[in-house]
Amino acid sequence: MAAPRARCCLGNLRLRFLGVNRPRVAVVTLGPRCRSHHAALPDNQVIPSSAAVLSTLTPGLTLQPDFITGEEEAALCRELEPVLRKKRYESGHWDDAIHGFREVERLHWSPDSSAIIQRVRDKAFPPGENQLSLVHVLDLQKDGYIKPHVDSVKFCGSTIAGICLLSGSVMRLVSVENGEERADVLLPRRCLYIMSGVARYKFTHEILRGEESFFSGVPVPRERRISVICRNLPVS
Repeated sequence: MAAPRARCCLGNLRLRFLGVNRPRVAVVTLGPRCRSHHAALPDNQVIPSSAAVLSTLTPGLTLQPDFITGEEEAALCRELEPVLRKKRYESGHWDDAIHGFREVERLHWSPDSSAIIQRVRDKAFPPGENQLSLVHVLDLQKDGYIKPHVDSVKFCGSTIAGICLLSGSVMRLVSVENGEERADVLLPRRCLYIMSGVARYKFTHEILRGEESFFSGVPVPRERRISVICRNLPVS
């Protein structure tokens, strides 16, 4: 029987929740693999269930640690904090898919922050790509999390690119067709991650809650996490 599905809104993204079993993921020895046109996926920051899964994911999944400096992170947080403070953390959407979050969509940025956002856009999207002008900012509490979901192409395009502020986390991807095919990805603080294609639409993705936040058996402490996300426009 197909897994149950529900819908919720995350900014103007619409998500599809899928129930997924969670067997432990084994570390495998990585061989040669396809390369993203953005950058390589660091070997020490991904744990796939098999080399085949890694090859499937890699063309659409990019991770660049230390994409921004500590000073740039602090500048972004100073700019966002007064805006986020005006909102209350929500315990979850109507379908219980997201917990402990608040969010805004931001158009106008300071010159320094605009330069950072432009670097994200230049890294994630080819010249001339139509992009959403609004930048999505998602603020997760220390004990907040996002359940497995697949993005809908109706509300944003083929690619999302996000900077992780304040905290590292573990993102889990699980094949929609085969729950045994999966990968855990370590998203360190101040990294840039880019997702497109198969990584977004053939795999669910989630941010693990604190008690599940382990990578290769090592705890990844979850603190408050802000993600700043750029997106391209959906195909009309």
